Amino acid sequence: MKANELDKKFDNNEDVLENFDLSNTTRPNYTSKRVNVDFPLWMVQSLDHESRRLGITRQSLLKMWVADRIATEERV
Repeated sequence: MKANELDKKFDNNEDVLENFDLSNTTRPNYTSKRVNVDFPLWMVQSLDHESRRLGITRQSLLKMWVADRIATEERV
């Protein structure tokens, strides 16, 4: 398929992913590294309460909050 044909399909909101080999795709800077953090019990309970309220895991909540804080600090 030529590039202009692919562009036309994409512009028409057609599925173009079938034209790509996604078997070896990676996301830059997205490798994981495990870290351990000790929190006081009251903090874990608060985290669990908020994660239940949002319907997400404690780990997801922490990732969201840390990512948000990093993004905020980078804007300053």
